[in-house]
Amino acid sequence: MTLRTKFVFIAGIFLALLCARAPIANLQQETTTENVQQTQDDADIGLDLILNHRFLPRDFHQSTLEQVWKDWPADLKAKAEATDDAGRRKMIFDRYGFTPRQDDPKKAVQFVVDKDGWWAMNCFACHGGKVAGKQIAGVPNSHIALQTLYADMRKTKARLGIKMNEMDLGSIVVPMGTSNGTSNAVVFGIALMAFRDKDLNLTRGKLRPFIIHHDMDAPAWWNVKKRPRLYIDGFVQKNHRALVPFVMDRRNSGKTMRDWEDKFKKVFAYINSLQPPKYPFAIDAKLAAAGKIVFNKNCSSCHGTYGEKAKYPSRVVALDRVGTDPIRMKALTEQDRKVYHESWFAHYGKDKTVIKPEGYVAPPLDGIWASAPYFHNGSVPTLWHLLNPKQRPKIWKRTPDGYDKKNVGIEVEVFEKLPKSVKSRPDRRRMYFQTNRRGKSAQGHPFADKLSEQQKRQLLEYLKTL
Repeated sequence: MTLRTKFVFIAGIFLALLCARAPIANLQQETTTENVQQTQDDADIGLDLILNHRFLPRDFHQSTLEQVWKDWPADLKAKAEATDDAGRRKMIFDRYGFTPRQDDPKKAVQFVVDKDGWWAMNCFACHGGKVAGKQIAGVPNSHIALQTLYADMRKTKARLGIKMNEMDLGSIVVPMGTSNGTSNAVVFGIALMAFRDKDLNLTRGKLRPFIIHHDMDAPAWWNVKKRPRLYIDGFVQKNHRALVPFVMDRRNSGKTMRDWEDKFKKVFAYINSLQPPKYPFAIDAKLAAAGKIVFNKNCSSCHGTYGEKAKYPSRVVALDRVGTDPIRMKALTEQDRKVYHESWFAHYGKDKTVIKPEGYVAPPLDGIWASAPYFHNGSVPTLWHLLNPKQRPKIWKRTPDGYDKKNVGIEVEVFEKLPKSVKSRPDRRRMYFQTNRRGKSAQGHPFADKLSEQQKRQLLEYLKTL
């Protein structure tokens, strides 16, 4: 097997933005090389393309998915065997972070399923999940468990005598995510672009010997329209071509991907049409009003203002100021950035690409109540923990669908050490977020330390309103 066949790419993953403060620079709104008139019709077409157009090759068959439970660990297998087809389907969907389609609950929102029953991953694998048990389009899928999915698929396909594909084999070499809800997207991009020329045509490229694996948390899609640039460090100028890298499976030729440009314009229109979801629970209006004052005084210079005269500064924060995990900055080298800049993706150098980023970008906070966990690596489970750095858990595990209304974020169990019972079970271990692992630090963003406990509670209440 060549190096090229060992690596695959995950569809639909924008790299996450970091919650930050303490500015050093602004990234002003820029005019893209192609201004696309986006209409509601375009957005509707874009949604249909995500759900029903197969940008990635076939992955596994419906019949294979229905049998995957037979290769689960004994305790889960026994539970699945004791229930009916509907119960097993729910167990399968819950285990891998799938949500059922409204028109056909046998199909998942996160995959295109063709007329012959073949499944292929789509953008919603990472950008379409649920919060407090309710599906939300464009929300980071904090339940997705891709590494567990393909580890299980390898066992089932081996038992059934089905040939492994690139997703199955690639996840052996490059982990798809060491914690559920995250993905190793940057590394897949680096690996696959090493075997493409600037026109995206396949070449006999060479992968550099040292790559830094690290997991990222997907950002909320509804904030893309506010941002002039993409990625945590803002190195890519925003336009529809920035979506195409996420279908760089080696079975897609350069011509095929270039010919999809009009389709990606429609997908881009759909992403830009999304609105942030409203907080569905009660809000203390008086407390929130006080929190707005705290926010505008302490947070708005980086994260912007909200309401009728909303303004987002797209501000970069130096890494030594924000203090969050630095691995993402180290993983994408200047050469990696130059390769992107000189390629079709960046209109052969016409787009503005940041080759030497100085830090991370403070993101817009619209719908922030729904986008937990926080930070670019998904290491902080609630906004309360974000505002209280010393109280951030070392190891945590989310409940299936619980929502923490008081602390604003996902409901979690907290641990000092990884339970011994899960150390020998990779599928269970990935359910625990371990902040002591490389690239998973929950340190940094100390800017709320100067606030009183009352001010923090006021601020939390206001953040629910964004």
